[in-house]
Amino acid sequence: MDMLIGYGTVAVFFIIVVFVLERTHRGTNDFTGYAVAGRSFGSWFQTMAFLNTWLPGTVFISFAGLAAGSGVIGFYMISYSLLAIFFMFFMAEKVHAWGQHFDLRTQADFVGMRYNSTPVRVVSALIGVVSVFPWLVLGFQSLGLVFSYLSFGAVSNVAAIFVGIAVLGLRQVWTVRMGMRGIVISDMVQGIFAYGVGFLIALGLMVWLAAQGFGLGALPREFASLPGIGSELGPLYFLSIVATGALGAWCWPDIFVRLFTAKSALTVKRSAVKAAPILFIFAATLMTMSMMAHELPEVAAAPDNVWFLTAAKGGSFVLALAGVAVLAATMGNANALGAAIGTHLAQDVIHVKGATDARITRTAKLSIVVVTILAVIGAIFTVNSTAGLVTLAMTSYQGVVQLAPSLYFGVFWRRGNAAGALAGMVVGFVVAAILQLAYPVSIPWAWGLTSGMVGLAVNALIYLGFAYGKPASATEQRRVSHLFDELTRPASRRGDHPLEDAPVA
Repeated sequence: MDMLIGYGTVAVFFIIVVFVLERTHRGTNDFTGYAVAGRSFGSWFQTMAFLNTWLPGTVFISFAGLAAGSGVIGFYMISYSLLAIFFMFFMAEKVHAWGQHFDLRTQADFVGMRYNSTPVRVVSALIGVVSVFPWLVLGFQSLGLVFSYLSFGAVSNVAAIFVGIAVLGLRQVWTVRMGMRGIVISDMVQGIFAYGVGFLIALGLMVWLAAQGFGLGALPREFASLPGIGSELGPLYFLSIVATGALGAWCWPDIFVRLFTAKSALTVKRSAVKAAPILFIFAATLMTMSMMAHELPEVAAAPDNVWFLTAAKGGSFVLALAGVAVLAATMGNANALGAAIGTHLAQDVIHVKGATDARITRTAKLSIVVVTILAVIGAIFTVNSTAGLVTLAMTSYQGVVQLAPSLYFGVFWRRGNAAGALAGMVVGFVVAAILQLAYPVSIPWAWGLTSGMVGLAVNALIYLGFAYGKPASATEQRRVSHLFDELTRPASRRGDHPLEDAPVA
């Protein structure tokens, strides 16, 4: 009976999502419609699309587990997430204006246009694809925990992973068919459940824990401290993980594309204002509940399972709802990852020199199918051993942040050039990957900096060196000046002459 409640709740939720998708489905051969939903969504859809991509199912597992096992350091996720939303607000104007004018559909498309360079576009696309793929595999794996708990012991841990693979693989059918429009619409449904119902469950568990006498005052003393001078992690470790998370936010291709799906730059800004309090309230409640649950013996023994172990105290139905919240968050993130990989490969690697929209759309759909199959294979082969994949995923996060100098300097500073962007990305990515493998957590000789931060410093120095040592040509400087001075003005204040659309070299 318990298993019927658990798996039945999942089935009902899945049917609701599919029903909404089918009711709102619109066919299109226009790749702009497929890749960025025709830039048609309002601020509430944008808000939930950002949250359902930014907060994957692992927020209930790894991040909650960090708070349950180590204390306040788990709250670092809130710090860098709010900084990411802050960047979103100030990037909105230029990114949306340039994206709409040049019909840009991906992050690599955007960076390639800014530097007028095909190599920059291709390399940034490849870094993005390589970086996000391990997280797609982890998305398939994380659902194993959901279906294991919701079976109430009737399904083994290994079999539960295969059930999760089947469910998430089936969900990808609608991602392939409907593209970004389907993803944004489903993000609304999934997001309401993941962070609305999820918040209510976390709040209820907090009240129950407090009633049972499990408060913050009884926690170990070290739960209230952060790594600092004299710590094994190093004095700069906390700063590093916050900075890497914040700067890397808009380097993820599945996150960046959210800036292109909005109706206007004002819509993006409004969604940032709405997303900040929702994210803060949800995450703060989840992390606080996780810390309070540390006193439960089973949670202290397995902190990553804190969400499920604590929800189980409320009975079968509460545990089922908690499991579906994780499923909803995982589905949103996995759908966005699959779509991002497919569109980047189709437009920015395979058809970088151009093709018809219909052909690019077909290639994108095929790429999503192939990548999904590869992710399923990866999840199957790592079913009993995930340590290496987790290390690779951490390397990916440190690697993807190497897109930050070319992206942020490109948006806010007009002096950088293609040579510096390209060299910085490549060298920074290699340095970060090598250091991550040698020092998976922090680097002792760098006072606790992470591999991504060291790579980022090298990357930025190379970028700045080319910017000052090898300035762009006069023609390129005029083109960039038009981007900054003309295109980002309000329409009523623009000159009569159109922006010269220089082709990407």
